[in-house]
Amino acid sequence: MDLAYLRKLIKILDQSNMTEMEIEEEGIKLRLAKSSNSKAGEYTGFPAPYYQMPAATPQQQTTPPPVQPETAEAPKPEEKKAEPGVSYYEVKSPIVGTFYRAPAPDADPYVEVGQDVEPGTVLCIIEAMKLMNEIECDMKGKIVKIMVENAQPVEYNQTLFLIEPTK
Repeated sequence: MDLAYLRKLIKILDQSNMTEMEIEEEGIKLRLAKSSNSKAGEYTGFPAPYYQMPAATPQQQTTPPPVQPETAEAPKPEEKKAEPGVSYYEVKSPIVGTFYRAPAPDADPYVEVGQDVEPGTVLCIIEAMKLMNEIECDMKGKIVKIMVENAQPVEYNQTLFLIEPTK
C-alpha cells in the first residue's frame, strides 16, 4: 500500500459523510476513522484497539514473578558477585524496544563480558519502531555482566549492562 493511495483514502473519508472505513488488501487491514467533532484535515488518531499484538508462543508464555512485599528489598544483580567496596555502573535503556547484541544475526556481538570499554563504544542496538538505536558507553570500564538476552524486549530504564569503572 503506497502513500499516495493512503492519502486518497483519507481524502475520500474526509470529504464524505462516513465516520470510518475498513479496507483489506494484500493481507493488510487498514481502518480509518474520524470523530464526529473533527474538522477537515484534522488528525484525531485511531480508535482503540488499533493494533493487537500476536499471541505469545508457548516459549514466550511465562508466569509473572511473585510479588514481593514493599518492605522487603529486592536483591540487586550485582550483589551476587560484587566484590567488597566495588560498585558497578548500570547502563540503562533510554527507550522501549528490542535489545540486540550484534548489528546483524550472523555478526559478532558488540561487546562481551570482561571486555574493556571507553566512552563512545557501541554496546548494543535497541530497535524501536523499525529504527535501530545504537546505545553507547559513556564511561571507561570493564563489562561485568550483560543483563538482557539477545532479541528480548526491554523497558525504559531497564538495566542492560553492569560496568566496573576503571581509571
